[in-house]
Amino acid sequence: MLIDFAGQVVIVSGGGRGIGRGLVERFVAENATVVALDLAFDDQDDDGALAGVRKLQCDVTDTASVRAAIDAVESEFGRIDVLVNNAGINVEGEVESLDPARWRACFDVNVFGVFALSQAVIPAMKRAGRGRIVNAASFAAIIPSVGAAAYGASKAAVVQFTRVLASELGPWNITVNAYAPGMIPTAMNGFADLPEARQNRLLDTLSLRRWERPEDVADLVCFLASDYAGYLTGALIDVSGGKFATQMPNVAHERAAL
Repeated sequence: MLIDFAGQVVIVSGGGRGIGRGLVERFVAENATVVALDLAFDDQDDDGALAGVRKLQCDVTDTASVRAAIDAVESEFGRIDVLVNNAGINVEGEVESLDPARWRACFDVNVFGVFALSQAVIPAMKRAGRGRIVNAASFAAIIPSVGAAAYGASKAAVVQFTRVLASELGPWNITVNAYAPGMIPTAMNGFADLPEARQNRLLDTLSLRRWERPEDVADLVCFLASDYAGYLTGALIDVSGGKFATQMPNVAHERAAL
């Protein structure tokens, strides 16, 4: 299926690194005009994969910063077709000892950031009579982990926010969906640097027994942002490789190896 975003303006928060960078690169490849938002960008980006991409510094936890970034996009391009709320942080720690400031920081980025950017793009999308908002949830919103209450709760909040916003914006042909990635090795989680036994233990939870790649997420996000997903809204799409689709997915791989 060919998805072409020629003529469309796509905003990706957290677009300077990790999964967000992969999303930016994919939308560029699909002929979109892409605006990457992040707190900071690597100086080498001007000569690298983000060359030609409009890059704007933006703190998603600050309403003034968000409004300034969205105003700049509208002023420069005159439209906003797609918003991908990718920016997020991970906060770990058991509830008993977790610093309340770290809990608040997790919700400020993962939940308030989604709210602030979504709120800021709504007027432009309403004027156009169409739009796509795609929010990064997590498999942690489905099954959370011990020691990650803040992260799991914040991503569950994103799912409920997505559902409400989808209904509120339905009359203007604006769809709002969320996606739940599984385990993608990044600097934030360090999966690829774990001891082999620990890696195998994690991979055993997956029906498709391999680490997820940024392009696996990009495939889904591009679909959700496209006209092909025009009748899909208020949904959470699990793109975790079948994590815990059954109680012990590794059994199938063990049997297949015999």
